[in-house]
Amino acid sequence: MNDRPLHIEGTVENILYKNEENGYAVVDLDAGGELITAVGDLGDVEEGEGLILEGEYTAHKKFGTQFRAVYCERKLPDTVVNIEKYLASGAIKGIGPGLAKKIVSVFGETTLDVIENDPHRLCEIKGISSSKCEEIAAEAKKIFSLRCIMSFLSQYDIKSQYAMNTYKKFGGDAMELLKVNPYLLCGDDIELEFEKADSIAFDMHFERNSDKRIIAGIQYILKVNASAGHSCLPLVILCDKAQSFLGVSESDFYSAYNYALDEHELFEYWKVRREYVYLPDYFYAEQFIADRINILHNFSSPEDFNYDALIDIEEEEHAIKYEELQRQAITSAVSRGLMILTGGPGTGKTTTLNAIISIFEKKGLRVLLAAPTGRAAKRMSDLTGYEAKTIHRLLEVVYDSGGRTTFAHNENNPLDCDVLVVDEMSMVDVILFEKLLRAVRLGCKLIMVGDSDQLPSVGAGNLLSDLIDSGRVTVIALKEIFRQAQKSCIVTNAHKIVSGEYPDLTRKDNDFFFFKRSDPLMAAALVSDLSQKRLPAAYDLDPINDIQILCPSRKGVLGTVELNRLLQEKLNPSSTDKQEHKGYLYVFRDGDKVMQTRNNYDIVWRKGEEQGTGIYNGDIGRILSVNNTDRFATIDFDGKIAVYTFDLLTQLELAYAVTVHKSQGCEFEVVIMPVMSGFNRLAYRSLLYTAVTRAKKMLIIIGQEEEIHKMVDNNRSARRYSCLKAMLCEPRSDIDNSGPSSFPFAENDNDTDTERKDFENG
Repeated sequence: MNDRPLHIEGTVENILYKNEENGYAVVDLDAGGELITAVGDLGDVEEGEGLILEGEYTAHKKFGTQFRAVYCERKLPDTVVNIEKYLASGAIKGIGPGLAKKIVSVFGETTLDVIENDPHRLCEIKGISSSKCEEIAAEAKKIFSLRCIMSFLSQYDIKSQYAMNTYKKFGGDAMELLKVNPYLLCGDDIELEFEKADSIAFDMHFERNSDKRIIAGIQYILKVNASAGHSCLPLVILCDKAQSFLGVSESDFYSAYNYALDEHELFEYWKVRREYVYLPDYFYAEQFIADRINILHNFSSPEDFNYDALIDIEEEEHAIKYEELQRQAITSAVSRGLMILTGGPGTGKTTTLNAIISIFEKKGLRVLLAAPTGRAAKRMSDLTGYEAKTIHRLLEVVYDSGGRTTFAHNENNPLDCDVLVVDEMSMVDVILFEKLLRAVRLGCKLIMVGDSDQLPSVGAGNLLSDLIDSGRVTVIALKEIFRQAQKSCIVTNAHKIVSGEYPDLTRKDNDFFFFKRSDPLMAAALVSDLSQKRLPAAYDLDPINDIQILCPSRKGVLGTVELNRLLQEKLNPSSTDKQEHKGYLYVFRDGDKVMQTRNNYDIVWRKGEEQGTGIYNGDIGRILSVNNTDRFATIDFDGKIAVYTFDLLTQLELAYAVTVHKSQGCEFEVVIMPVMSGFNRLAYRSLLYTAVTRAKKMLIIIGQEEEIHKMVDNNRSARRYSCLKAMLCEPRSDIDNSGPSSFPFAENDNDTDTERKDFENG
């Protein structure tokens, strides 16, 4: 059997569809007199162009046979007829059909060469002024530059989307810049894999030990580790990793590293006589957070006032009796205005928060509420009765002059509030918190609420723990479990886990159940049976909306990937009345439960009469319909209806089963969690605790008792490298948020040499 792709060549006759953002196009191609419909990442293609394509023929339900291209090489038209057609199509702004005919009649087959290399000759054409000539030349430069980048990258099977991103970032000079440094393709806003940029560089005869290569490799290592939660890395570890990954010597590493420091491409911070290395964004974020928290601390009242009378009124109005720590939390929040409220389930955080908000409103203060995710914001609204927004929505996503996403609210346009309350702080990473702090006026009170025993944020940093441990913020930790909550085994077992005690797995009469299984396949079958049949039948539950599977890992029989495939087959099987689209990892079909896996600020959604933009990492939705004809899917994210083109479906995963990390900020009616051997790197207490606290009415754990005990015993979750605590504790006589500062020693940090072993052990 021959699996090699087919090869066709031809001229573009018609553009049937073109997405200018990602380069996907549908065209009619004249291939030796035969008209073929070709689809794929063809770039900013125009009529009259020549295409060399590799791919395969596929059958479309509506449009019939199509050639799906996996490789595309573009050629400028080289005949008079095709050149005129190309220009007449509007490929170059300022040239229409009439002018195209005039230009081609004068320059013939040399027309495009003249426009690209000698555009002032266009003045020879009657009706083209010098200003018109300059206008055409400027537009032509854009077109030829983009084409040049696309042609260059297509040699390495790199999608046209990367060429478009490169052009957007660097403009007409992009190709010249890439010739000097192809590793620019790895940078922000382009994000090509380092290995692909490396292969291009080797083809261009770059030395393995060139500074540009080593700096790009260092930045890549730091980015990979940022995605794993580290906002920085110790220099000694970074050096080892870079030498191994890049195959360079220590002296080569330090030569490039010191150059990057001088150029502010990297930053260094000293902590306990050890250097830590940052990418600029993370360095500025942690430094700004430290500086701004210290300023807010200085603005805050150093002591509590007596608000007993106001608290007594709250008790009378709501028929509530606050315990001592709750009263202390209310008093500190209203008095000081910079506070962290923490505590486990059933300890009264919501009741306390409601009193704080009520008193602030009675004092005539404008209060805004925010949370990291849409589900967390909705839950906050439901529990408090006040509108809560996601942090992104609160800050209002906009675009700067370069087309990059930023926020409307910042130092120059602060939020219009006297009090800002942020819930689920354990989920907030340092980059997002920096943006939020920039939008908070110095006189604004900041109340942060979260459970410090939960997993840290998916993004980089150890924000909540660092803020608590620094001593720069008043912290009230609620500990007493209220009588109502004591009836729940979910609550009592959660507190046992966080205290290092084993949960009670013997009870069968409450809301916490354990099913012992030692074989992964049998455990997976039980997960499926409970979800599909037993729980819906016994408790009248919707198997998709009410039941959520939480997994420690993505991998293995009991990982999210395999369980999603199994559960999709059982809960939403393929049928003739459902349309579906085959993605890279999953098949997406009508009715599927899905989760967004990255922030996308551009997706437009509608909710009744309201319209907005942005679907964010962790948002869960249902596919309403898949449209294979027009290549899009319509998805409902808690009432927000969004349309995804098929290329955007790569940002989604099936969500019948999700990782515990991805479940943060959410609550589900019923949670089923498989716990078996095979995920030792993730077998730690905070992960188990986070999973247990996601369940509202019922939790079912399936697996091995000894593995649950192993997780409880392991209170040393993977260390996250961050210098925020040291920066917060560092004595500063001057505050400068504009850039890097001096790097004094921070003697009050307790890090030890076990860091390196922690990192190397994962």
